[in-house]
Amino acid sequence: MKLHELKPSEGSRHARKRVGRGIGSGFGKTSGRGHKGQNARSGGGVRPGFEGGQTPLFQRLPKRGFTNINRKEYVIVNLDKLNQFDEGTEVTPELLLETRVIRKLNNGVKILGNGSLEKKLTVKAHKFSESAKQAIESAGGNVEVI
Repeated sequence: MKLHELKPSEGSRHARKRVGRGIGSGFGKTSGRGHKGQNARSGGGVRPGFEGGQTPLFQRLPKRGFTNINRKEYVIVNLDKLNQFDEGTEVTPELLLETRVIRKLNNGVKILGNGSLEKKLTVKAHKFSESAKQAIESAGGNVEVI
């Protein structure tokens, strides 16, 4: 098989519906919209969530809670994930991103104390849990808050 012989599988591609192109096309005159009515008009149809005048579901349900606009979302990293680094490494958020331990840097990195740390590391992060701080220091490492 060569590149110029490639074809999409049968039935996977459809021709575009060309409306308003004469009676012989099958989509002439009313262009598949039927006669009159709300959906025949330009800009017609109902908005999302409209239930024909019945009180919509989003209005029937009670309001609950609130969203704090100042919330900070930290990416969490557990201690056992830090064991992959060599002894004496300076672990920074940039290094964690580089080595794909974390996927993105939201408002910072928080180190949590899940698992155990067997290596002496200097860890730089935005936040630490108390147990993580103790575990890093008991392994002979340093903790730096950025």
